[in-house]
Amino acid sequence: ANCVEAIGGDSQLARVACYYHDIGKTEHPFFFIENLPAHMESPHKMIGPYESKEIIFDHVRKGVEILKQHQLPQSVIDICAEHHGTTLMKYFYAEALKDNPDADEADFRYPGPKPQTKESAVINIVDSAEAATRAMKEPTLEKVQNLVHSIIMNRLEDEQFVECDITLKELAIIEKNIVASLNGTFHSRIEYPKLPKKQS
Repeated sequence: ANCVEAIGGDSQLARVACYYHDIGKTEHPFFFIENLPAHMESPHKMIGPYESKEIIFDHVRKGVEILKQHQLPQSVIDICAEHHGTTLMKYFYAEALKDNPDADEADFRYPGPKPQTKESAVINIVDSAEAATRAMKEPTLEKVQNLVHSIIMNRLEDEQFVECDITLKELAIIEKNIVASLNGTFHSRIEYPKLPKKQS
């Protein structure tokens, strides 16, 4: 919500959408790493990449369904539908390529739509940045900065933001805000660079 506010977007909408955009994960919670108990092996290891990606894709469809059932505003439902855009599920695509070098990349892309608003674009970036930082073994401030920058650049190269009116200037503001926010959230885990001692 702070990122959205920083670019003059609807921070209240962003806050509500942040709470609810992943509600579809409640259908199969343990297939999502953030819900997996430490002692439990990932259920993805027992199925193939095509089955796995369908379960992951389905959290978006199921989320939209749940939000409609509970009559949430259309703007929140839209963000739920758009929060992965048409991004590639890289891990499962790579797994599929091991078995079949001709596996079709299109089969491992979320069905979309791409983000249609600034709020949706921000949640698309933040969602990935938080997950990737959480997965980082030894996060440093520089690693987090590079990570957030690379996520935004990858989204641009993948044309994920061509259907919304977000600008490069706004993306730079978002990047700065996400790094500051992750720095606060993961503060105890982030290693800071040591400054050289001043010569007396």
